[in-house]
Amino acid sequence: MKEMTKLLIIDDEEAIRKVLTVSLASDGYDVSAAAGGEEGIALFKKEFPSIVLTDIKMPGMDGIEALKQIKKLNPDAEVIMITGHGDMDSAIEALKLDASDFLNKPIKDEALSVALKRAEERIAIKKKLKEYTDDLENMVRMATEEVKRRSDFQNKLITSSNDAIVATDEEGDIVIYNRGAERIFGYPRVEIIRKMNIDKLYPQAIVSEFRSGLERRGDADLSEWREIAIVAKDGENVPTRFSGSILYGEDEVIGSVGFFQDLREVKRLQEELIKSERLAAAGQTVAGLAHYIKNILNGLKGGTYVLNVALDNNDTGKIKGGWAMIERNVGRISDLVLNLLAYSKERKPEPENCFPNEIVEEVCALIELKARESSIEIQRDLDPLLGKVYMDPNAIHRALLNLVSNAIDACIFDSAPKKQWWVKVATAIKENHTVRFEVADNGMGMDKETREKIFSSPFSTKGERGTGLGLLVTEKIVKENGGTIDVASEQGNGSTFTIYLPFQEAQKLR
Repeated sequence: MKEMTKLLIIDDEEAIRKVLTVSLASDGYDVSAAAGGEEGIALFKKEFPSIVLTDIKMPGMDGIEALKQIKKLNPDAEVIMITGHGDMDSAIEALKLDASDFLNKPIKDEALSVALKRAEERIAIKKKLKEYTDDLENMVRMATEEVKRRSDFQNKLITSSNDAIVATDEEGDIVIYNRGAERIFGYPRVEIIRKMNIDKLYPQAIVSEFRSGLERRGDADLSEWREIAIVAKDGENVPTRFSGSILYGEDEVIGSVGFFQDLREVKRLQEELIKSERLAAAGQTVAGLAHYIKNILNGLKGGTYVLNVALDNNDTGKIKGGWAMIERNVGRISDLVLNLLAYSKERKPEPENCFPNEIVEEVCALIELKARESSIEIQRDLDPLLGKVYMDPNAIHRALLNLVSNAIDACIFDSAPKKQWWVKVATAIKENHTVRFEVADNGMGMDKETREKIFSSPFSTKGERGTGLGLLVTEKIVKENGGTIDVASEQGNGSTFTIYLPFQEAQKLR
């Protein structure tokens, strides 16, 4: 009779524990349940189940901490995470901590069945791989007759593995190459066995380590699992999780073995989570955008009405006032469209020779009139050592314009009386070919809660006068160009945004 698989459920919701316990017990599992992380760890130590289903969000010890402790107690235990919709960061962190899968609430029977099947397959494969790894070095030492006797067992064991297993002799020539390796590397066995070595098959990042170990030029520790990209036969970059070992016999190197786990499905799920999060963020801001657009239309209607009345009465003063209202609202529409396009589309950097200090001057010149009308001083502190460099000038201009415009608004909306407002833009050339751009103001500033929101979702401190897209677009532009953006702010004392962008030396024109 087949032994029942032990399964532990950790969830603070009693209804979910009861439903899952009854359902899984009827499916033939030996089920135990815990109402929280601490209780779950205690039960795990007692029952030692092979599969755990745990909620991520729980009071006290959450699911992520429970996952870490379970993996410490038994790295081979399979943990399936239960997440709420939109909890992308926690789901990705769980996958990085070697969770086997994740399920969204409400849990569907089909999804649960698939996740449990994957977990059981992983347990079986790990067991087979452990048996193979433990036995491989001893089998290589055996006499020729013993190797022949066990060769059929080895072939079946290696062939049945879903992961790639590649073994070489002491020269680095490949002698074992299973079906999992065919799926990852794309080469059929007939093109590999005794015909190709690791120098051509493996990524250069690990070839040097294998060669160092095979040639006894140093201690090569390949046992730590790491992520590495494999270039397949058709040119596809395949993400994998890799571990390996140099094989010894009688204190002599006799070969090597590498294990590669295909991460394409994991990466695909991560990408889907990111897309879902972006769609969710877009959905959250639709209502705000609609209201903002309605306000713009009302502004245009008001300006049109004032203009029509002024034209009928030939009132030059009101004509200028009505036209000014129309111009302001057309500008708002232009800014909104540019931000939506910038946020929704991926953009590759387009570097060219440019002068960052000149870009800062252009941005300040564009905003100078608005600042002067509001009695705000524009200050510049530009590094004279920062000359011509190879960067994306359009990206720099767009990001700085957003930050300087926001700084101006922070001063305009500041309610402090009798204050001399200023906005300061600074540049500096830093080590490691990096330029620092800094935009500071002494306006209204932000509290801690606001600072935490500005880069995570469409959020505006301007109420109906803003969309919240400006800083999201700025952060996206900076990341696309390989940079970082930081903010320091205190309510009532202004804000400082700092951008670090890498650059190359100016290119010589041909």
